[in-house]
Amino acid sequence: MPRTAFYAGSFDPVTNGHIDVVRHAAHLVDRLILAIGVHPGKAPLFSAEERLAMLNETCGPIAKAEGCDIASMTFSGLVVEAARREGATLLIRGLRDGTDLDYEMQMAGMNEAMAPEVATIFLPASPMVRPITATLVRQIAGMGGDVSAFVPPTVVARLKEKLAAKAAR
Repeated sequence: MPRTAFYAGSFDPVTNGHIDVVRHAAHLVDRLILAIGVHPGKAPLFSAEERLAMLNETCGPIAKAEGCDIASMTFSGLVVEAARREGATLLIRGLRDGTDLDYEMQMAGMNEAMAPEVATIFLPASPMVRPITATLVRQIAGMGGDVSAFVPPTVVARLKEKLAAKAAR
């Protein structure tokens, strides 16, 4: 039976930290679903379509190199419900530090209570990507800083384009 995992996030933008998690997860499963949570109350920098494109261009080749089938999608509502709909039995969660662990343990407990057939797998971030967050990347890029150490080159280009367009308005 193929192992299907569900990795959900905002991916606004895709960072080297996200890619690190994808690399590790793709090594463990047969199929990996990258899922962008869409919430009406949030105002992301990139549209859902732009984030899907970034995921596909940055993570697709990594998963394929591992022999892992990869798909990307958007969802609203509960992560465990979206994972169930996609036939996933694993939720992938990246951990940077103890603060992440505390929060993710609470979420894993609640998710298990709602969907005991969907297990949560924690993947620790590699040391070089531990400090990276999409929020910090957006802030640094928004203030004109160099984010090339934190995101792939294609994402750097997309950030510059998006912020230039935003400034021109």
